[in-house]
This record gives sequence, structure tokens and C-alpha cells, in this order.
Amino acid sequence: MFSPWYAWAGRASPQNHVCINVATYGPDGRFTMTDRGRAALRQTHDRLTVGPSSVTWTGTELVVEVNEMGALPRLGPVRGTITLIPEAVTSTEVLLTPDGRHTWRPFAPTARIKVDISPGHRWEGHGYFDANFGAAALEADFNFWTWGRFPMKDRALCFYDATRRDGTTLELGVEVLPDGRVNQIDPPPLTRFKPSAWRVRRETRSDDGHMPRQAAPMLDAPFYCRSQVTTRLFGEETTGVHEALDLDRFRSPWIKPMIAVRVPRRSGWTHPG
Repeated sequence: MFSPWYAWAGRASPQNHVCINVATYGPDGRFTMTDRGRAALRQTHDRLTVGPSSVTWTGTELVVEVNEMGALPRLGPVRGTITLIPEAVTSTEVLLTPDGRHTWRPFAPTARIKVDISPGHRWEGHGYFDANFGAAALEADFNFWTWGRFPMKDRALCFYDATRRDGTTLELGVEVLPDGRVNQIDPPPLTRFKPSAWRVRRETRSDDGHMPRQAAPMLDAPFYCRSQVTTRLFGEETTGVHEALDLDRFRSPWIKPMIAVRVPRRSGWTHPG
């Protein structure tokens, strides 16, 4: 959805602009997002293949096989396997706009994950899997949004806050229980905290009187920030993944050429066999 090549092509053929985006963090962190043509795409009921990489659902595990090249400024191969083992798979779908043009699916908000990605990323821990779907460009319907997922002692909490271009707002809070049940909740107050290095506005939910803070940087761009954020929710301190997305900035004409430097276009591909 952030591919400049797809936007420049008029968003006419999504199958001709596909990628598997991988971002790792730390001293050996890499970012890879190669926009590939329809020749690279293969789909079956349980497998998605994009060029040399693939995503497979085994029935109990989601296995991502990565074989990509890192983008500037850290070039080099990014190869290995990510395995996600859901504790439960939900059927919940959330409308982000009343007309259903944009939806969010928390497929597996609580899961175990195994990572073995070169260079230098091998670990196991807590993970999750969600997805966004849309029938229109995000910047056509939203000005700004933040999203956060925070693990708690006995559940996971997710928050979606957005301002839409029609002047309405989205204020969503959900809890996900270990058995996969998803319940809507009244979220704590929305609290603004320190902006990103690119001065993207950041805010998330927090108990009254508590100021959220960045625990670790992850991905920082002129229109987008992903980071680990520590906050306090219902009396419990927790650190989760937080995203802030400024779609007014993203729609600016100067942004897309900058993204294209990090997101190369490779239209041709021949699958082995």
C-alpha cells in the first residue's frame, strides 16, 4: 500500500505490484521491500509466493521463507525463516470506515514466534499476526492514525485511533483473550508523547496521569514511525509495538521519490521449474 510504483501506475493492477516486506532491527538491522511484477506472484489456498520469498499456512503455523536484498543504506542479503505459531486464530473483522472500504483483521493477536534471519537475528518469543485490507488508497480516506498492541498478564490489548478525511474519528479499543475471543473495551485516555525523529506526531492510550515513552526505536520515516512504546494500561505497565502514520505527509509529491530509493522496482521474474 506504500509502493510509489503502484501509485504512479494509477493503482490499476495490484497483482503487478507485490512484495514481501521484511524489517529487522538492531546493529545488523535491514529493510527490504522490492516491488515486483505479476510474473513474480503465485497464489494457492495456503501459499503465497512473491519472487524468491513465500508465506505458507500449514494449518497450525505460518511459515515465512525470506530471500531478499536489503535496501539502502544497509545493502546485502536477508535470508532465513520466520515461523509464527498462533495461540488462537480469530475471525474478527473491524471496519475502519463505516462504508467498509478499510478493514482490520487481528488474525492471531497472541502467538509464539521463531526467527532465524541472517544477518544476526535468531530468537524466539512473543508475537502476533494481523492485516489491513482496503478498496481505496489509505490517504484518500485518512489524515492520520496510530495503532498499538500491548501484551498484558492475561490478555493483549489493541488500540486504533484515526482521523478520517470526512472529519470523523475512529477510537477503537479491543482485548484479545488467550482462547481467541475478542471484546471491545473502553480505552484509557489518548495521550500524546514525544514525536519521532522525523517529527511525526505520536499518541497512544495511557492511564490518567501517565506519560507513554519510547522504549526502543524500530523504523523511522518522514511519514511513518514504528517503535516499542511503554505505557500504563488499567494499572499495569506494558511495552508493546506502536505505529504512527501521517497520511497528509504521505500524499505529498516529494515523499514518493524518497520511498522509491528504498523500494526498488523489479518487474520480471522466472519461477524455477
